[in-house]
Formats: sequence, structure tokens, C-alpha cells
Amino acid sequence: MTMDRRSVLGLGGVLAAGVILAPGLRLIAAPEDVTEASDKRRWGMLIDTTQCNPACTACTQACRTENNVPLTGDPERDIHWIRKVELHSKDGGKPDRSLPVLCNHCEHPPCVHVCPTQASFIRKDGIVLVDMHRCIGCRYCMIACPYKARSLVYSTPSIPGTPNRKVPMRAKGVVEKCTFCVHRIDDGGQPACVEACQKEAKGGMLFGDLNDPQSEISQRLRQVLSTTIRPDLGLKPRVHYQGI
Repeated sequence: MTMDRRSVLGLGGVLAAGVILAPGLRLIAAPEDVTEASDKRRWGMLIDTTQCNPACTACTQACRTENNVPLTGDPERDIHWIRKVELHSKDGGKPDRSLPVLCNHCEHPPCVHVCPTQASFIRKDGIVLVDMHRCIGCRYCMIACPYKARSLVYSTPSIPGTPNRKVPMRAKGVVEKCTFCVHRIDDGGQPACVEACQKEAKGGMLFGDLNDPQSEISQRLRQVLSTTIRPDLGLKPRVHYQGI
């Protein structure tokens, strides 16, 4: 069967409106209000470690609740999209800083470069994500990540019955990590960890558009001395730390 250009365009219009392809199977066009990432933005985070209480777990708990990542009870297989670590002085003394560590959403992420199926990718706005449908669980990205920010899902995740809240999809046998709560960003919000830190703790986490010179995070980065974890690797992380 052959079709001319007019027929193809006409079929495209019908499909865009939504048609029944077979009994029980219907193709629906994507909603017009879907937000797409823009390369005009570059999302980033600034964490003030001087405001981080070692005993505080507001950010980690908020992340687990928001993204349906509960603890399994098996330390070897528990997943941490964000975790608290302690910094010790070189002489091995008591820890003098506690800070959250998560995916750094690097400008040059090694996890993306080593992925054999292109499951790991960078959105136009700089957020590094994993396509769970492409991931084969090879774990090359886990080895490549210098921040230990990726985990393999060993068991089938449970999804809570919250139909009024967007719950990110998770699946057994794939690698996952912090997404900067991309579903919240696309709705005009901010990551759950940042929101929890501002409401329940000392507000040591700040999130915003690094490309906007007038954004709060851009102004703060010009005012304070900050650094990134392992800047020597040349990955250009977008998670900055103050006070380390």
C-alpha cells in the first residue's frame, strides 16, 4: 500500500486527535500543557555545610517520601538518592562537617559516557536522568560515578496509593539516582530535599537556575566561597558546597 504526502498529513491529524487503533487500544495525543526542558536554564544546588546538623535527616527523609525510596533493611542493597556523610580532618580526628551527597548532575557526566544503551542522558536543562526502559542493569554507570550516587534496584518497588500525587516510576533491575525531583521542577517547584531543609531545618540548601544571573543561587555563589566535590576531575558538577 502506498500513501501520498496529503494522506500522511491527514492521518497525522487524526492520530493527534486520538483514535482507536484496535479494540481496547487507543492512541491519545500528549497534552498541550506538558513542560519541556529548556537549554536556557541550568539547574544547580548550593549546600551550606555550616548550617547542616549531623543529626538532621530532613532532606533524606523527604527524598524517600517524595520518590518512593524506602529502606529495605539490607544495608548492602538499600538505595540512597541522597545521603549524609561526615568529613574528617586529614589527621583522622573527629568529623568537623556533615553534608548531604547526591547526584551532582555534572556538565560532563562519566555515567552518561559509559552507558552502552544511552539510558543515562542529559536533559537540555542539564539534569542527568536515567531512562528505565533503556537501562539493562549493567552498572557501568555506578562504577563510573565518583560520587557513589547511583544504585541498582534489587527488588520490586512498592508504589503507595497516592493518586493525587505524581510518584516517579521505579522498576526492578535498573539503575536509579537523584533526579533533582524533575517532576516537581517541571511543575514550577523545587526538589523535596531543598523544600524540607528550608521548612524543617536551617535552610542550608538552595536550588535554582545557574544561567540566570539574578537568581538567588547565582547571586549567592558570587558572594560566598564555595567549591565542588572532586573539581580536579573536570566534570563540572552543578552541586556546590559552602564551608568545606
